Amino acid sequence: MAEKVMSILGTKPETLRLAAFLSVFVVLAIIEKIRPRRHLLVSKTRRWFANLAIVILNTLVMRLLLPTAPFGMAAFAQSKGWGVFNQLKLAGMPEIVLSLLLLDLIIYIQHRTFHRMSFLWRIHRMHHTDLDLDVSSGTRFHPLEMVISVMIKLAAVCLLGSSPLSVLLFEILLNATSMFNHANVRIPIRIDRWLRMILVTPDMHRVHHSVVPQETDSNFGFNLPWWDRLFATYRAQPRDGHSEMSIGLKEFRNLNEIGLIQLLLLPFVNVGIRRTP
Repeated sequence: MAEKVMSILGTKPETLRLAAFLSVFVVLAIIEKIRPRRHLLVSKTRRWFANLAIVILNTLVMRLLLPTAPFGMAAFAQSKGWGVFNQLKLAGMPEIVLSLLLLDLIIYIQHRTFHRMSFLWRIHRMHHTDLDLDVSSGTRFHPLEMVISVMIKLAAVCLLGSSPLSVLLFEILLNATSMFNHANVRIPIRIDRWLRMILVTPDMHRVHHSVVPQETDSNFGFNLPWWDRLFATYRAQPRDGHSEMSIGLKEFRNLNEIGLIQLLLLPFVNVGIRRTP
């Protein structure tokens, strides 16, 4: 099925992912300019240089260390009959829906684990040092985190036996929703109240980037908001309101300490390290 879709589209998975990334990024950047949710504190030029440089670096690292993307692993697992879905001969829409749900649940668990374990928090906290949130923040992940995340997805794909098409759809959705829920866009409260029942909205995820630890350790979802509600990690609003809340980490408020080089070295800095509960 994945091969048929690719042949119809006449493109490669990597090209499709890049096209989706650029399209979503540009659209959200324009909306941020027209309807911003918050006033930005830091120069966008300075932040975007660091955030987009990290995107380029991550792409190079992934191509060098893990050239077999989850899509390729899904095709390989399918040819070998690996995974629950392949063993059950589950295909079509039921397999796609279950794959999207279960892969999203795995990403939720992964995100919580990165907050709970100190050696993983060292890596993940780079994402939380951004003093503003906008579409570029959804791409701000340390290369080490990207490597670990891809390895987890490879293992999940093998275990589940998700089809290449399901994996491709999930990768595109995860990337798009990460940019969306970090975007600095104003959504009417009434619409947000309903939208966050089926999708993690910017107002919902912004709480996760609060300097208040109890708020940082909430709203872990990227695509679906259901896991936070199911596992009691959902927090509706920030204590200080969206306009007045402080974003980032209290240990890293100096812009000179969170430049590109400093961000890459952050896992090795012994400041503000959390302990495993």
